[in-house]
Parts: sequence; structure tokens; C-alpha cells
Amino acid sequence: MAQLRLSYPKLSADAYAGLIKCKTALEGNALELSLLELVYLRISQINGCAFCLEMHSTSLREHNFAQNKLDALNGWRVSERFSVRERAALMWAEAVTHISAVNTDDTIYQQVKAHFTDAEMSDLTIAIGLMNAFNRIAISLRQ
Repeated sequence: MAQLRLSYPKLSADAYAGLIKCKTALEGNALELSLLELVYLRISQINGCAFCLEMHSTSLREHNFAQNKLDALNGWRVSERFSVRERAALMWAEAVTHISAVNTDDTIYQQVKAHFTDAEMSDLTIAIGLMNAFNRIAISLRQ
């Protein structure tokens, strides 16, 4: 990893603690941890956050997530290794992460929403926004 430019967890302690509190809250809600970690890993692939790639792939392995699924994640659209629910979450993660190019139009939303309750959809969207924030902070300030 590159050298940290600023110690943002100390310099912005309250704000950073809020991000961590949000992450912890999401982990205790309806979405299964492996799905959250899978989404976090895919977002980190898209954004190129090396720190987060290592952290989330390690977490998934520690929770016995199949290595062949990790290996196929970048090609999830053509891989048969992912469940319908995982595919929906990954589709939403990509749409929200690339919102300026892809948008989250009603067609994509309805395809994804068919696999999640309202609370899960809300949590999933917040989790995606949170991971994008973590990635942007870590990449910009060199985690």
C-alpha cells in the first residue's frame, strides 16, 4: 500500500467513527454478511481500492465463501456460480457505483427489488454508498 497522506481516522475522528458506526449497523441488519462483503468487494474492484480488496476478500475467505466465486467475481454476469439474489445485489452495486453512466432507472430498480424487501433494498443502497465513500477516502488519502 502507498504511504498514508493524512491520518483521516484521527483528523476527522467523529466523521470517520460515523462511517464505522454505519458499517456496523448494516452488519447487524437483514442482509447477510457474505452478501454485504461480496458487494463491498465488487465495488472495491470497480474503484481500484487495493486496501479494501484485500480486506473484503480476506473476510469472505474467513467466512468460508467459495474461492471459485471470488475468482469469478469480476465476470459475475457470465458466471453460473452466483445466486439470483447475489446477481441482483451485484447489478445494483454496479448501477449505483456508476450512477452517472448507468443510472438507476426503474427497469434496473425493479429487476433488483424483486429479490429484496424494502428494508433490505434500503440497507443495500446505503451499504453501496458507504463502500464507495470508504473507497474514495482510502484511495484519495492513500490507505
